[in-house]
Amino acid sequence: MKITTLNVDEHLAPADCQTMADVRQGVDALDRALVQLLTERQAFMDAAARIKADRSKVFDRARIEDVVDKVKVAARASGLSEAIAEPVWRTLIDRCIAYEYDSWDRTRGS
Repeated sequence: MKITTLNVDEHLAPADCQTMADVRQGVDALDRALVQLLTERQAFMDAAARIKADRSKVFDRARIEDVVDKVKVAARASGLSEAIAEPVWRTLIDRCIAYEYDSWDRTRGS
């Protein structure tokens, strides 16, 4: 299976925006790209649910902290505020875990 290629619509760079319409066009384009990426991430939750033999393995505190630590490093390297990155990813992880529990249950007919 091929990994999704990210498709970001044409938009101006933030520094080139002259109007709020330019800003909104850029934000909307990035939101659509983020939805594509999150859809692919969700598919990995389905794969994890399929692979994990035990439902108790869905929640893994050490893995959560590992993911958040890696995101914080990536955020610092790219200039993304950790005050944005950390809570966004903690919420994303929380929702992905809930989704994975549901997927695990669907996979096994529970």
